[in-house]
Amino acid sequence: MVKRLACFVYGILAYLIFFGTFLYAIAFVGGFAVPTRLDGPPTNSTMAALAVDLALLGTFAVQHSVMARRWFKEWWTQFVPWTIERSTYVLLASLTLWLLFWQWRPLGGAIWSVDLPAARLLLWALFAAGWAIVLLSTFLIDHFDLFGLRQVWLPLVGRAYTRRAFVTPAFYRYVRHPLYLGFLLAFWMTPVMTAAHLAFALTTTAYILVAIQLEERDLVHVHGAEYEEYRRTVPMLLPSGRRVNR
Repeated sequence: MVKRLACFVYGILAYLIFFGTFLYAIAFVGGFAVPTRLDGPPTNSTMAALAVDLALLGTFAVQHSVMARRWFKEWWTQFVPWTIERSTYVLLASLTLWLLFWQWRPLGGAIWSVDLPAARLLLWALFAAGWAIVLLSTFLIDHFDLFGLRQVWLPLVGRAYTRRAFVTPAFYRYVRHPLYLGFLLAFWMTPVMTAAHLAFALTTTAYILVAIQLEERDLVHVHGAEYEEYRRTVPMLLPSGRRVNR
């Protein structure tokens, strides 16, 4: 019981750190009232700053993708209890993002700037919609399982963990990866696109496209023909306007 309680507390702490990281990320990208921001005046030479920024993004990409793969989980859970495997993944992803927030180097310079008030308002609205889509998408497919809370709660109350069935609610009937679509909106919709913001948006977009391929390979392995049919009929990121009933 003590071990199960310790795992539960660990899972709660990992989740709270994640949620704080998520809120900080919104402010970091949007440039709202936080100590470090994506945009700002340059503090290093352009090439040195860009090298640091790309290294930080690469570190997150490697951590986020490698630890999500089946082969890594099979190896990792020889040392880490399966109940906290997801919480540990979430915690390390959050810490990697805090490293990025801390060490990010703004590059200065505006690639483009939108001055028309109505257009600026529209871009900020799409920015907010992107983050909202990200959060809502996690709840549609089971937020608590995705971030490890269900894995530490069920053993605590003496219930067996079962894998969630494959479902395609709401957004998932129009695009296969609404969560990633939300991130793309959040990263690209800005009235002032600086050099650092553009580097961030381009790099994260490239990562998302690669991550989708890796993720879908795992989903096909788990769900088989059901996911293959879903992938055949539903667009990856850009809605077609045609709702798929499942």
